Amino acid sequence: MPLDQIDIDKHDSQMSFFEHLETLRWHLFRSFVAISIGAVFCFIFKSFVFDTLIFGPKKIDFITYQWLCKLSYWLYESDRICISELKFSVQNITLPGQFLLHISVSFIAGIILAFPYILYEFWKFIKPALEKSERKKSRQFIFWCSVLFVLGILFGYLILSPVSINFLSNYSVSAEVKNIPSLKSYINFVVVLTFATGIIFELPVFILLLAKIGLISTTVLKKYRRHALVIILIFASIITPPDIASQILLTIPVYILYEVGISLASRVESTYND
Repeated sequence: MPLDQIDIDKHDSQMSFFEHLETLRWHLFRSFVAISIGAVFCFIFKSFVFDTLIFGPKKIDFITYQWLCKLSYWLYESDRICISELKFSVQNITLPGQFLLHISVSFIAGIILAFPYILYEFWKFIKPALEKSERKKSRQFIFWCSVLFVLGILFGYLILSPVSINFLSNYSVSAEVKNIPSLKSYINFVVVLTFATGIIFELPVFILLLAKIGLISTTVLKKYRRHALVIILIFASIITPPDIASQILLTIPVYILYEVGISLASRVESTYND
């Protein structure tokens, strides 16, 4: 190991509590700057963010609805499962509503764009506490966390949101009632559902970290598989509309990720046993 690296490691190990806090403050500051840059970018290009992305699932020509229609003709040679109508419009009911939502959506979009860099700053903060062998393995942490997060975002946006919006917009208790959700209600639904799915897809990483610090074992994870499935179903019913299709669509990939987490935890245990 180079002498300068030895000196750095030695210095890190001898840092006081307040020096660690100062270091953490700078990591958080740089992360906030990255989020702010992403938020400003999204704020400027509001037409793309809102018209193309957020309001995309309420348009008939949305890519997911096109896929469903192609699937319908492939399976049934008819438009049986084509989405032909979304019976709702969106309205703004408060004067500052559009501006405030523009700011909040831009901030959340900034977090999404800066997510890999935030992970990088987190990795840099914990890096001095890792052994040399652990540092090499932890470099993959940023990549796989980012991949899982992006997959979750895409799944929430392209699968869950369109299915949920189609169900809710076409559901009616009476022909006398029209669906005219507020702008805030619609945007919160799409953004929160999409962002939450991105976080949920980090489940294997969360299980891996718990296994590495010894708070959970594969024996426990395997023993309570059925309980985990029930918890996933309950959680899916909370963050998705009350239709079974959306709940099952979320439950299946999350449970698969749970099994992936068990596999990763098993590797951690086998490494420590060796």
